[in-house]
Amino acid sequence: MATSINGFIDRLRPKQYSRKQPLVLINGLAEQAETWYRNRKYWGRFFEVHAPNILAFEGEALHRRVAAKEPVSVEYLVRQLHTYLDQFVQTPPYHIVSSSLGGKVAVEFAAQYPQLVSRLILICPSGMGDEEKLPIMEGVVGRDALAVVKSVFQKPRLADRDMLRYYKSKFASRRWKTGFLKTVRGTLDHTVRERLKDVKCPALLVTASHDKICCPRTAEEASKDLPHGHFLKIQNCGHAPQIEKASKINRLVVHFLSSPTPTARPSWTQLLLVKPTQRPTA
Repeated sequence: MATSINGFIDRLRPKQYSRKQPLVLINGLAEQAETWYRNRKYWGRFFEVHAPNILAFEGEALHRRVAAKEPVSVEYLVRQLHTYLDQFVQTPPYHIVSSSLGGKVAVEFAAQYPQLVSRLILICPSGMGDEEKLPIMEGVVGRDALAVVKSVFQKPRLADRDMLRYYKSKFASRRWKTGFLKTVRGTLDHTVRERLKDVKCPALLVTASHDKICCPRTAEEASKDLPHGHFLKIQNCGHAPQIEKASKINRLVVHFLSSPTPTARPSWTQLLLVKPTQRPTA
């Protein structure tokens, strides 16, 4: 019992003076701030969190490609991620947590650079072999922010009001919409099902029972192709568990990335005993 209490105290007051294990977040069609706003602060207590903005719909890099009539493809996003980590972080191997379209990027990156990835978490990833549904497109084209929210959440009331205001403002931006639509066209048909077998690190695939965008059944079947894969379906949840079930996802991610024996269904004692992960010293 004393061990459990001490672990709980350590979790509340993590050490501040050591280098933490780097954690890289890769978003989907929702941009970085809108994807991880309920997670970054919590994970930052345990990891050195990096959120490279490789997909910014109003960004200069993306629009240079649009002007040059080059596709905003998954291959391009993988290169952008590698450049960011290679040039500006330089502390491999990395934990990676991804969402939706970010799952395609994460799988390709982990398959191409296995030495750079220590553990991988895919949250409602796209590209698992099914025909993706994009009801979000109707909302963007029709400038209906509420339709976007309804396509993502099983319970739309859980969406932050600031998110709704954000999308309303962006729908008025022709540059933002152009970047969004070019990204959808450049990445929609890319599948990574055949690449899962090349992911060598421990990996967790999380799906949700009410995901309207990526088929939960297909995701469950795909998880079996991961050599060191774990799988979890979250009930009563839509396409963004990291927002709709933030407390559960926050604890699960910390456990899976920190435990010597990670599991998709940790017990409460396993969650309590989690400590900040530190990079080994030479």
